[in-house]
Amino acid sequence: MPTAKSSHRLSVKMNIKDYREYCLLQKEMIRDFIAIDFETANQQPSSVCSVGVVMVRNGQVADSFYSLIHPEPNYYNYWCQRVHGLSQCDTEDAPVFSKVWQRLEEKIADVFFSDQQPIDDLHYQIASIPFVAHNARFDEGCLKAVFKVYQMDYPDYRFYDTLAAARRQFGHSLPNHQLHTVAAACGYDLQNHHHSLADAEACAAIALYLL
Repeated sequence: MPTAKSSHRLSVKMNIKDYREYCLLQKEMIRDFIAIDFETANQQPSSVCSVGVVMVRNGQVADSFYSLIHPEPNYYNYWCQRVHGLSQCDTEDAPVFSKVWQRLEEKIADVFFSDQQPIDDLHYQIASIPFVAHNARFDEGCLKAVFKVYQMDYPDYRFYDTLAAARRQFGHSLPNHQLHTVAAACGYDLQNHHHSLADAEACAAIALYLL
């Protein structure tokens, strides 16, 4: 736990938002969380075309989930396609986001709430479990945007950022704080980078290492 003096030094080296995220991770993100990664078809944050999720309970990977998604809007730009390799042919027959999220919610409920009394609205029950992402601003922005497109109530999921934690932990000792670089520094060999499940698995490994 940072002392008052060390907190001051840390805040000088990183911006306030990163430092706040780091402290939240240290205090809260210890045992149960959901690592998530989206890929998008184009520059619109709502255009999620795949999602990978890793569920961690009691500090152990409990389950995972992957799905292609029919993007909205449904077109691919060159740069996004170059990053993840997906195309319109891959997602033309994929389910829309609302269907994918329903399946994911059911899996999350099985992992975290199978021993509890079920409630009517899974959205808000699942919101009690924090999400973790590497560069969480991107993934949280995608989730909010696609919820809006499908007119789904957004239950204010909590997102914490392993990128902020990595900046604090490794500072200038790494050439950058990209996912594959940080994963390697944490002893995790990320294969198939920019496949959403592979990236979610790496994010979960980073969170477990840093916490």
